[in-house]
Amino acid sequence: MTMRMRTRASVTAGVGAFAAGLLLTGAAGAQAAAAGLPYAVTPYVNVNVRSGPSSQTGITGHVTAGDPRGASCWTHGETIRDNGYVNDVWVRLAEGYVSAVYLKGDQYGGLPASATC
Repeated sequence: MTMRMRTRASVTAGVGAFAAGLLLTGAAGAQAAAAGLPYAVTPYVNVNVRSGPSSQTGITGHVTAGDPRGASCWTHGETIRDNGYVNDVWVRLAEGYVSAVYLKGDQYGGLPASATC
């Protein structure tokens, strides 16, 4: 299992706390609910959405930094090393997968550890 190389305190400042198994409130929670997905995630940089949990799979879309998206679960995939983080966790959105390296929150992108795909 991979782990973070540094703390995410600097990128999560000002972000509401994620409670395991609970929906976010406000715009992020409304967006997740509108997508019919139980969780919401927010990237801190612009990211590509992929058809599978690997950078070698096709790009199915893009998410702009700060734009919340609905998420359903997380899975292990390709290990990504970027922005000082190392992680093999990928979060499934309605339109595909995003590496948790690019998401605000913990090593699961703010999803509960139990929210596996």
